[in-house]
Amino acid sequence: MGIVKISDPMHENLRLASNALSRSINAQAEHWMRIGMLSELHPDLDHHHICRLLIRAELAGGLDLKSLSELALNASPLETVSQADQ
Repeated sequence: MGIVKISDPMHENLRLASNALSRSINAQAEHWMRIGMLSELHPDLDHHHICRLLIRAELAGGLDLKSLSELALNASPLETVSQADQ
């Protein structure tokens, strides 16, 4: 765990989003970081498929970069969706 310095406007964005989505500010920041990280690693996936990938990762024991990358590499976006629905 560590401290990340962010700008005041971004902190305000986090505060607003966290209130709207019933998350803590830290949970909202972590959610956005996960989505951003996966967007950079897998630019071919849209938000919907990234969310499905996160669900698959959770079902497989949690989010870690190595296993998440393997999940994404071993499944097409359509497979990601169908397997997350199971």
